[in-house]
Amino acid sequence: MRLPSIPRAWIIGALALFLALLSGCSLLRMTYPQLPTITYWWLDGYVDFTSAQTPRVQQQLADLLQWHRSTQLPDYATLLRRARGELTLDTTPAQICRWADELTARLNIAYEQALPAAAEAALALSAAQMEHVRHKFDKNNEVFRKDFLQPAPEERMTESIKRTVDRFESLYGKLGEAQREIVAREVAASPFDPDAWLAERQLRQRDLLQTLRRLQSERASSAQTQAALRMLADRVQRSPDEAYRAYQQRLKLFNCQFVARLHNATTAAQRQAAAATLKGWEEDLRALAAEVPPR
Repeated sequence: MRLPSIPRAWIIGALALFLALLSGCSLLRMTYPQLPTITYWWLDGYVDFTSAQTPRVQQQLADLLQWHRSTQLPDYATLLRRARGELTLDTTPAQICRWADELTARLNIAYEQALPAAAEAALALSAAQMEHVRHKFDKNNEVFRKDFLQPAPEERMTESIKRTVDRFESLYGKLGEAQREIVAREVAASPFDPDAWLAERQLRQRDLLQTLRRLQSERASSAQTQAALRMLADRVQRSPDEAYRAYQQRLKLFNCQFVARLHNATTAAQRQAAAATLKGWEEDLRALAAEVPPR
């Protein structure tokens, strides 16, 4: 499961970057307060903000982080504590899917919080900035092709297995040979289709740009723009294309089964290591939530 870049940029920039930091939580307390700056530069790579736009965007990102710190971090910490308790036990595909739905719900909460700022930014984009976004999408799609659409099928499979092993090992530690064989079998059996994903990704990118141009030409209100951005996000999560929507559901169910199967094949030591990792994240989140941010 992956998230789009824009229009969710305002919260995905802050929240997804934050979640990525969890993979190196020894730096989390130091880096989290810098997320507005990090996110600003990430967004600027898409939009190329003007000097007049920059102070407003930076303030909105700082406000978003303050809201996120005080309201979301305690919830994430509680979620991690719950996950830590479940990690030592076997699981089921249904449980894994419920976790996926819970994480999506939390992303949606943050997205909703950021909608007013996102609407303001969307209506202020110039034609040149819209073209900058389009070029950035094109560049990102080239990176996608390089990462996921290798010409040789065996190379594509090898890279997919490597990515998957790396993700599991970031939580459980080094996988054994039998566990790596499970990964290889599951990746080979997966319905994951990077060609279909790229095609849908490009459709959603065009959908975004067309929607923003329409909103600007109609001189839409903030409320109308927020509603349109909400619908764009809904179409990312649940494609309007029936065939792709069925593929999304099929892939989600397969991945839930895959994660459950691999988790149930882990050793007690691996589960304890994963629980210890989550405990460290939880403690860092609670410490960050309790800190008073500088004025």
